[in-house]
Amino acid sequence: MMLVLRRGLSTAISYAAKPLLSVDLNRPATNQLIPLHNRWHPDIPSVVSVRQGDVFRVECVDWTGGQIGNNDTADDVKNVDLTRIHYLSGPIEVEGARPGDVLAVDILDVGPLSSAMWGFTGIFDKNNGGGFLADVYPNAHKAIWDFSGIYATSRHIKNVRFAGLTHPGIIGCAPSHELLSRWNTRERDLINRCTHSHHQYNVLANLPNEKGALLGRLKFEENKEKWQKVANEGARTIPPREHGGNTDIKNISRGSRVYLPVYVNGAKLSLGDIHFSQGDGEIAFCGAIEMSGYVDLHLDIIKDGMSRLSINSPLIQPGPVEPRYSNYLTFQGISVNDKDKQHFLDATLAYRQACFSAIRYLKRFGYTEEQLYCLLSAAPVEGRIGSIVDIPNACCTLSLPIDIFSFDIRPETVEQNNQNISRGQLAKTTF
Repeated sequence: MMLVLRRGLSTAISYAAKPLLSVDLNRPATNQLIPLHNRWHPDIPSVVSVRQGDVFRVECVDWTGGQIGNNDTADDVKNVDLTRIHYLSGPIEVEGARPGDVLAVDILDVGPLSSAMWGFTGIFDKNNGGGFLADVYPNAHKAIWDFSGIYATSRHIKNVRFAGLTHPGIIGCAPSHELLSRWNTRERDLINRCTHSHHQYNVLANLPNEKGALLGRLKFEENKEKWQKVANEGARTIPPREHGGNTDIKNISRGSRVYLPVYVNGAKLSLGDIHFSQGDGEIAFCGAIEMSGYVDLHLDIIKDGMSRLSINSPLIQPGPVEPRYSNYLTFQGISVNDKDKQHFLDATLAYRQACFSAIRYLKRFGYTEEQLYCLLSAAPVEGRIGSIVDIPNACCTLSLPIDIFSFDIRPETVEQNNQNISRGQLAKTTF
């Protein structure tokens, strides 16, 4: 496959992406021929080496490592083992990369593996993962999506079809020992400070945990002492941090360039958590259309880039490819909760209220609230901070493309497209 990438006014360069890291979906994530990992640590060995200018393909399992099946029950979502996620391909050593450099990563192409042309969106159980609206929707549900070219449809959420903006949810370089220590210290401090606070999340941060740890080529049976040290220090992959990580930015798609700070020799680039589509915020936590997929990459090194560019976190140049939707309904939220309690410039609460506004409105067309929770997570919705200065209320918006529905959802049509029409049903738990 030949690909052409244009960067600004630079000369077009032709690429032929060659397979570098592959996965076998018939094997467990813990027993791949090229080992995966699910923790961030500088001592996890690289599995392969590349040079500046190389073009290559990386295959990835879905973020749960095959724990979720293409079926009509949400038992697997309810019981997913979250100590085992996310399964990442890498680390990839980039020859010549040194701490203080910036790794410029071109995303040439992203897509599903041909052997798995489907994905899933889940609402996690409140007591096992939860999500942005877990206090209102506490029970596990699941939607399966089928892919046809660039489009996704679901038997569990009918009368919806949209083009995906496919992207890796996770991409980043390994942290240094010093940076890793800072992560663990501040996240532990957060837990200690907020032990008695009331929040919709049962867990405020996930500290290092050797249970479920997969450390690539570092094997327990070969070096028990080192394995345990890395497993008990390795940062969980759940949040984004200074190195990138689980950013879930849907615009890191075809044609984009990501500038990643380098903290260790060789950079040790890893990626995974491939999404066929996602709405801004990925509000259900398992809210994108999760899938097994591939990413074609090209790499450059900017020497001393962190200093020269004055960056210590990723910089992103989005690509030109995205679904072309021009008709939207935009829902607004402010930082006042459902009990009429005023909060001060709380953009998180304002976006939450925008989500509820959309769910309440769209429910009039025959969908369940849980279906809409999944849909707002998976469809290419646009989330914005409209205002963050007008005290006391932050204002956030959620814009939903009208044309993803097979019927008209404009306010003038609410009565004729009423809730007596069946729109399918999410997969639920059996117990």
